Amino acid sequence: MRQLTKTEIALLITLNNSAQDWDRVYVAEPFNTQTIWDSRFEGVVELESNVTIINSTICNYHIGQDARVESVVRLESRNQSCFGNGVEVAAVNENGGRSVPIYNLLTAQTAYIVAMYRHKSALIKAITEQIANYAQTQCKDMGYIGKGSTIVGAKFIREVNVGQNVTIEGASLLENGTILDNAYIGIDVKMSNFIAVENCHIDRAVTADRVFVGENVHLSNGFTAVNSLLFACSELENGEACSIFAGPYTVSHHKSSLLIAGLFSFFNAGSGTNQSNHLFKCGAIHQAIHRRGCKFGSNGYVMAPAVEGEFTTIIGRHTRHHNTSDMPFSYLIEKEGQSTLLPAFGLKSYGTVRDIAKWQKRDKRAICRDIICYNNYNPLLADKAIKALNTLKELQAKHPESQEYHYNNTVIKQNMAKRGIELYQLYIEASLSAMLQKGECGKPMYNKWVDLAGMYIDKVALEELLDNFTTIAALQTALQQIAQNYDNNAHSWALAALETMLGHTPTDKEINAAIQKGIEAQNRLQTYTNADKLSDTSQTMQTGYGVDDDNPQIISADFNAVQGLN
Repeated sequence: MRQLTKTEIALLITLNNSAQDWDRVYVAEPFNTQTIWDSRFEGVVELESNVTIINSTICNYHIGQDARVESVVRLESRNQSCFGNGVEVAAVNENGGRSVPIYNLLTAQTAYIVAMYRHKSALIKAITEQIANYAQTQCKDMGYIGKGSTIVGAKFIREVNVGQNVTIEGASLLENGTILDNAYIGIDVKMSNFIAVENCHIDRAVTADRVFVGENVHLSNGFTAVNSLLFACSELENGEACSIFAGPYTVSHHKSSLLIAGLFSFFNAGSGTNQSNHLFKCGAIHQAIHRRGCKFGSNGYVMAPAVEGEFTTIIGRHTRHHNTSDMPFSYLIEKEGQSTLLPAFGLKSYGTVRDIAKWQKRDKRAICRDIICYNNYNPLLADKAIKALNTLKELQAKHPESQEYHYNNTVIKQNMAKRGIELYQLYIEASLSAMLQKGECGKPMYNKWVDLAGMYIDKVALEELLDNFTTIAALQTALQQIAQNYDNNAHSWALAALETMLGHTPTDKEINAAIQKGIEAQNRLQTYTNADKLSDTSQTMQTGYGVDDDNPQIISADFNAVQGLN
């Protein structure tokens, strides 16, 4: 970079440009004065080649090659800044007990460990110190606009670094943050203390403070967020988030929905979704865990603390602090003021099948910084189904004459328990078959598995990684390697589970029999979900179609056309 010549300064002045000190404006070759009009420069300003600046004020910024800054009220870096790196985000617990410092390289897995493994104090200290050290490397007196980025019609941008090929159009206020490559920030967006990573899309009056916006996350239509971590492929609009850990594919589309003080993942919020996180005694200290695949029906409500098992559908109000973690694929329904649990009923729902299929189809990420496992049949859920099956049988044995059972502050009707046993048995058989058909035979390992913010992993392997932690980068590399070996690890778990069920090492014949039995179980489950799908296209569901005709054939034709069923 070089200083401007006297001739260039004179030309710039004739184009209605001004500077606090022209000697502090630096340019790269080739430099064309004709692409800079009606603008003011303050502090140190560095312009790479082919930069366009129109009607803007710029203070202490480096503008990258081919970048465009037009009609920006003020683009400034007034003080030394880390540009959002190191900002503490009080996710899950409003009081900060699970705070995660955000930084440019944060992943869902690292954030989950920092937030949810607080009992490992030495580990958390090591990780947060490394993040703090990284944040210091980002601290500079000047802001940066990357190559090919466009900023048009923005009002105030203060201490914000911008990566390559970023578009900012009409944002109202961006302060103390970083926006990484190919992101989009739109009209009337107000954000402070943030990191927004690759290919995220933030538009239409979003307001956010102390947030991390993950890869391919979409925020729009007045959505507000504070102290929240929002990871890959989540879509949030209209509603509100406060102190949430939104794992991959967290979705909320309604103005009346509040997500607060909880862990969410592959989640869908119905209109009016709401939670409470304090009981007016000790303050906002409580949290709720809505495990992978949970969804709230309209006006669903949960009072924390509470936990739901994976793929649970929550309908009505629930205030008794239930824990259905080991009852996946269930319905949790408010009935006569009680939380009634329908174990495994989600396995009959076509909605569950559709959800699982749609997530992978909607994965448009290019970087894939978060590790996501989409397998429906996996060790974690199969193990929970085994626990649920045993629990339901124990309840039946202990209360043979009872018409209902009490389980972790929920009620299970006797006939529902019986049906749940049948469905869990089918899911277990289907899961073992699916896992035994993939991967290579290794040493059987019947360990507990966990869902690490989208990644299924053997807890023993995870604990070993955490106990031998060196660097965040090494941890993430090790997690990637484990993810790549998922099929083999799942096969080993399934083999161990089958061995436990049989009471001896299974023979090849017994393994093949388990595979075949599981295929039959998969077919039976598919029969249930297909029937559920058909019920959603029945004549009753066609009410309101063919509005100007009484002919059933025309009504069906209109319904099929609208639903894309022709």
